[in-house]
Amino acid sequence: MKKALVVYYSLFQNTMNLAFEIAAQIDGDIRELVPDNNYSFDYNTAVKEVRNQIERGFCPKLISGNEPIDDYETIFIGTPNWFKTLAPPVMSFIRQHDLAGKTIIPFCTHGGGGFGQIENDIAKECPDSIIVSGIAVNGIADPEEVRKWLDGISKKK
Repeated sequence: MKKALVVYYSLFQNTMNLAFEIAAQIDGDIRELVPDNNYSFDYNTAVKEVRNQIERGFCPKLISGNEPIDDYETIFIGTPNWFKTLAPPVMSFIRQHDLAGKTIIPFCTHGGGGFGQIENDIAKECPDSIIVSGIAVNGIADPEEVRKWLDGISKKK
């Protein structure tokens, strides 16, 4: 696998931990997506903020993580599963870049909802990209589980 980019948004660090595990195992570059307005660290308040943004289709401005991606052919895109879809900062990243011809590999963390519609939503936003089957992790990533998944997708490429 050529040098890959791992981009992610994480509020409570689970997605961040998975992103760092992936980046370490593939020797990829990593980039955190930081919106201009942070979500509340109070879970119930964050849920209300996020639900409102998703329902409105809102994509926040990114103050970090939105640098050019021209040098990458493969981009791992990580998000928490929020209401069965992508976190709004991740949607901002996807909509602000031309991902045509790039290989996109989604990953998410969740509390029991798996991928929800995340893979489908990425495919809709990236019709000219190659979408590779991702990984959905409930809670904290197990390095061995990540290794097996990465081995499986590298054999398919």
